[in-house]
Amino acid sequence: MSPISVLNRSAVPAEIPQITPDVRIPAVLGTDLEVPVKGDRLVPYANLDYAASAPCLEAVNAAVAAALPAYSSVHRGAGYASQLTTARYEQARHTVKAFAGARPDDALIFTRNTTDAMNLLARTLPEGTTVVVFETEHHASLLPWSRVVRLAAPAFPGEAIRAADEALSELDGPALLVVTAASNVTGELWPIAGLAHIAHRHGARIAVDAAQLVPHRRLNLSALDLDYVAFSGHKLYAPFGAGALIGRADWLAAALPYLRGGGAVKAVGDDQTEWSDDTEARHEAGTPNVLGAIALAAACDALSATGWTALVREEERLVARLRAGLATIEGVTELSLWDHEHPRVGIVSFVVEGRSAREVAEILSSQHGIGVRDGKFCAHPFVRHLLGTADGGCDDDTASAVRASIGLGSTEEHVDRLIEALRAL
Repeated sequence: MSPISVLNRSAVPAEIPQITPDVRIPAVLGTDLEVPVKGDRLVPYANLDYAASAPCLEAVNAAVAAALPAYSSVHRGAGYASQLTTARYEQARHTVKAFAGARPDDALIFTRNTTDAMNLLARTLPEGTTVVVFETEHHASLLPWSRVVRLAAPAFPGEAIRAADEALSELDGPALLVVTAASNVTGELWPIAGLAHIAHRHGARIAVDAAQLVPHRRLNLSALDLDYVAFSGHKLYAPFGAGALIGRADWLAAALPYLRGGGAVKAVGDDQTEWSDDTEARHEAGTPNVLGAIALAAACDALSATGWTALVREEERLVARLRAGLATIEGVTELSLWDHEHPRVGIVSFVVEGRSAREVAEILSSQHGIGVRDGKFCAHPFVRHLLGTADGGCDDDTASAVRASIGLGSTEEHVDRLIEALRAL
């Protein structure tokens, strides 16, 4: 069976439910942005590139603006502004941990993004740790490890669990299973609870790349029994350069600091250094991105306050509308790893017969004011697998697709404009 999943046109619903008018979605900045298109016209921008970077929530912008007048350095200042900024920074840590459903004794290290978080975790693994990872991962989760067992793309979710079980059973010593929660290429949700169970049965731990999950679904680290999760603020409507690694503190506490500098130390002598016993301070050397942490926490608060039921319902309506529309266009093929009905977040990737991905993206932008992503989406092996070009080298430019991704601020008009523009091709 081809790894490219062609939509079953007979399965497309005749009608897509309309958006419920009483659902109040958190507002994002940029909804009034107009962009130039062919003919020297300005049109409202249809942002369908949320999976790359989501726009800023108005609530996030307000939280940062409120913090700026008293902004100061954290943790080591006696002045009022420093004390207030420190309190806001540590409150942000508490808020983000609660958003992720962390255990009380879990550590949260503020990082730059998911890539930074996974590289931090890689630096703190016990000596001799083997990492098991699928080729379907984003590069942030695929590349940081030095001792790796890489698994092929599973044909169905149960195959992912079986393959992880088999790989972990053959290992001696510490092991870490690394997996995405939601694919940044197809949007498909992975069976992370089942994979966590398998990992723990073999005495291994699991680290989850939740970058594409947390903007779309509730995450509960403790309920899922995950050891580590990582995600980025710029995917979560908080584009201020912060991310987070959350999880069990013992490996982090035993490792040398990820960065060495002020704040990571207890004392520095002429010929020796005593590192901080505070696990979080140990790995947050230097002045941290305080505003990024405040922004991330504000986004977490805004999404939690809205309620995930309403957010998921609205997203599923728009995704169904998009996928149904694509299925009606001859020559457009959606990419899926698993079956058409498998649950997914607001990400849809596709190819257009006879057109390169870059050509399609440029036409959508220059003629229709639509922003999408084209390329391999920092998941080169996975995209080559989906397109049946898995034997291509690293420089194979043919393995590219177009990705449309939706989120807060996406509308039916955006989706319909994309469908009509593709039909016009």
